[in-house]
Amino acid sequence: MTDLLASTPAGIARAAELLSEGAVVAFPTDTVYGVGVATSHPERIDALFALKRRPPEKQIPMLVADLDQAVAAGAVADDRSRALAAALWPGALTIVLPLAAGGSQAYRAPDHPVALALVRAAGPLYATSANISGQPDTLGADEVQIAFATSREGLAAVVDGGPVPGGVASTVIDCSLTPAVVLRPGPVSRDRLATIVEVA
Repeated sequence: MTDLLASTPAGIARAAELLSEGAVVAFPTDTVYGVGVATSHPERIDALFALKRRPPEKQIPMLVADLDQAVAAGAVADDRSRALAAALWPGALTIVLPLAAGGSQAYRAPDHPVALALVRAAGPLYATSANISGQPDTLGADEVQIAFATSREGLAAVVDGGPVPGGVASTVIDCSLTPAVVLRPGPVSRDRLATIVEVA
């Protein structure tokens, strides 16, 4: 059964506790409701894919509170990524950064108080939209519960932060490359990015 948690300090603390135990939790973001697992439990990414019925070859971005949290999680930040984060985080920009261990990872700081409070309490989260893959986005806690009605055993809790606005998915810029490359256009325009960093 999926618990419905209020977006109060107690509710967020309970959600963080569940995440620390490896549970899958849904929560509001600045666009749609998201669903995630703690990065301290990378083995639980499979549970996230299973819940969403999502192809496992798709990489999942990481939600962080700020760039320092991304670096603590293994990212390598340079002057470009620091300038982008200072100007545009929290917000609708996903930054791909190289990892100290090799490879790369996408990071975003969501501009929503509940999501940020949860990430600060639980640490970085592997997160994606809280819907069955290919189905409409969810914009409220009730919609999340409906979307996963047949697989509630896979979703431990939903943090009810009220309705969210929906909207366009974040702009994605790859700062593991020089110059940086816009991988997905979105709310932050290429022209705006080009005022901060060199963009190919």
